[in-house]
Amino acid sequence: MHTSVLNFFIDNIDRSEFEGKRVLEIGSRFVNGSVRPIIEKFMAPKEYVGVDIEAGKNVDLILPVEEIVKRFGHDSFDVVISTEMLEHVLNWRVVIDNIKSVVKPGGLVYITTRSMGFSLHSFPYDYWRYELQDLERIFGDYHIISILKDQEFPGVFLKTKKPQSPKKTIDLNNIRLYAIITGERTDENLILNNSLSVRKCMQRFLTSKVKYFLPYILMYSLEKRFMK
Repeated sequence: MHTSVLNFFIDNIDRSEFEGKRVLEIGSRFVNGSVRPIIEKFMAPKEYVGVDIEAGKNVDLILPVEEIVKRFGHDSFDVVISTEMLEHVLNWRVVIDNIKSVVKPGGLVYITTRSMGFSLHSFPYDYWRYELQDLERIFGDYHIISILKDQEFPGVFLKTKKPQSPKKTIDLNNIRLYAIITGERTDENLILNNSLSVRKCMQRFLTSKVKYFLPYILMYSLEKRFMK
């Protein structure tokens, strides 16, 4: 986790927002840092639940974010946190809908994610880049408290509040994000169905330093298949 992410939370969280409240963190597995210790130690939440698709430190429940409403129900948490996760989910519209549904009216959503210019980091996947104006449109039905660009690495930070009575609904189908594996704004269906996109993704992965974390036999097999 980048230092700038931690600083964003330190600058924007307030004890009154968390004390005695239910907090949900999606994509909570510990990867080079976490905001959870700060919130649990100093903000005194009633409950802090971390979900992720993989087991690990800070993961209380293995659960895809696409299923959080099915698991917890609508209007279940006072605060929802997502740090460095949104760029890694293919069905981002479904994820956003779940985030908006699971947070209570008057509740808060904290999001940090990456923007164009940030390199491919497939842990395990990497699909999207969000710009400041993208999050402004996506959360146009919320009260945006703070939104700013990451000054350390290409990215954007958001703190927003769900209105007690939403006055409008945002049609996410009208929004297309920049896809890191195609190099253009596109739709997830095109990525899912376009084998060329898969090839581009693997080629970018295999020309990055991340490939050296793979076992040699696996790396050799992937290079033989995708680098022709």
